Amino acid sequence: MDSFVSKLHKAHQDCTECPSPKVIQRFFEDLLGLLFPEFTVEKINSKSQIEASLDRLKAELAIILEKNPHLHSGVGSKLAEAFFQNLEQIFDWIHQDVDAMYAGDPAAKSRTEILRSYPGFYAISAYRFAHALHGQGIHLIPRMITEFAHSRTGIDIHPGATIGQYFCIDHGTGVVIGETTIIGDRVKVYQGVTLGALSVDKADADIKRHPTIENDVVIYAGATILGGNTVIGKGSVIGGNVWLTKSVAAGSKVYYQTQMYHAGSDVTDMYVFKNDQDEVI
Repeated sequence: MDSFVSKLHKAHQDCTECPSPKVIQRFFEDLLGLLFPEFTVEKINSKSQIEASLDRLKAELAIILEKNPHLHSGVGSKLAEAFFQNLEQIFDWIHQDVDAMYAGDPAAKSRTEILRSYPGFYAISAYRFAHALHGQGIHLIPRMITEFAHSRTGIDIHPGATIGQYFCIDHGTGVVIGETTIIGDRVKVYQGVTLGALSVDKADADIKRHPTIENDVVIYAGATILGGNTVIGKGSVIGGNVWLTKSVAAGSKVYYQTQMYHAGSDVTDMYVFKNDQDEVI
């Protein structure tokens, strides 16, 4: 037992001072509640309270960043200041995402419903905050933010992914968006979609491993799109359960089809590729 206690003691001594996931979670949800009163626990009634809350959260972020083991001492305050300078743009982009979810989901009765209950809103908000921090050269804390959202929603978005404006995730459970994914504007993704890599070799860590999704693409439930050289052209529709490892041209329609012959005795699975004139290609 003494040797086991010694191992645990050494582990605690060697552990970095980076705040626990609970601290990161509280910061994220406090910030989300400040930006979106529909999400907050306590409504703010004055401008002075808002200013005080912004200052408090900025100070909290500076402390969190100072304890990040991958950063140099003394840069936390500067990085926190830069993040909060960019906060209005992040706020505007999340509102655009809410607009996209409201426009893209007939079941949504109001934007308030989305803010209060939709997992897509929560996961995309976490990604927007985390991506901004990731862009400042911070890695561990953004990953903790998106992994917390992942545990709550089932939506896994790496903070290094690049996602354009008016992004919509409908339902969302099981969505995976890898680190080097590039997504354009007005893209809609359904549950179970994977935008992943063809290789999990560690030697490929610094290359583009995940697909590019151009503007105005819809990807239906269960579709898997893999590979850093795979490009889904603008305006394409990728059907449910499709597996793609090659690029498709703009305006394509790709869907999974089962053909049955001889009163159901023979079954053939195939993918159908169509262009924007509904011609098979």
